Amino acid sequence: MITWQEDKIHALLSIKCEHELFKMVTSFARDLGFDHCAYGVRMPIPLTRPKVAMFSNYPLVWQKQYEEHNYIATDPTVQRGMHSTLPFIWSEDLFSTTHELWEEARSFGLEVGWAQSSRDINGVRGLLSLARADTLISDDEIQVNGCKMSWLAQLAHMTMAQRLTPKMLPESLVQLTPREIEVLKWTGDGKTSNEISYILNISERTVNFHINNTITKLNTPNKTTAVIRAAMLGLLT
Repeated sequence: MITWQEDKIHALLSIKCEHELFKMVTSFARDLGFDHCAYGVRMPIPLTRPKVAMFSNYPLVWQKQYEEHNYIATDPTVQRGMHSTLPFIWSEDLFSTTHELWEEARSFGLEVGWAQSSRDINGVRGLLSLARADTLISDDEIQVNGCKMSWLAQLAHMTMAQRLTPKMLPESLVQLTPREIEVLKWTGDGKTSNEISYILNISERTVNFHINNTITKLNTPNKTTAVIRAAMLGLLT
């Protein structure tokens, strides 16, 4: 017998286009009692202005206002998702410092909401939000559907990020050799090429060869940036 989860997994994995994939996620959200759904993904780099992509079936006027006011910079659901992967329900307390955003969202029928973030080994973060106009989320609803909601958040991120990351962050596809990783780790610890050559019992020229290879692969201007980028992408673990 195919379970609810297994049925959704097969459906999502068969879709190649992220826009069609999001439509399917939205359909599953409706099965769980939510009219609206939004998914945002954030790449780990650049550090100053990380690349972000957003998908939503929220009212178009609200989406436009959200973008024009740059609400993503102050949205408490985004801030919570950046610091924790635990699920949470929208509340007055959550939006206490962004009352205007909260009131505007509610005016568009986004009054009741639930969200959960995810993070993969490449440092890519995703946040799935489910919303509706009425009917508060009760303890009984969480008891019945909470696991399915969390499961959907994880699966949405896995499948959406799988399609978006190569496009938004080509460096995530880079493969470093074990020796390149070793050299970068020692470089990150502040060791010079000469010191690394002594530690690894190889020539300094070979150390520099590996460093230059990683700089080229990661498309960075120097070894310091290469170490940071590799670490942010989870390539040194």
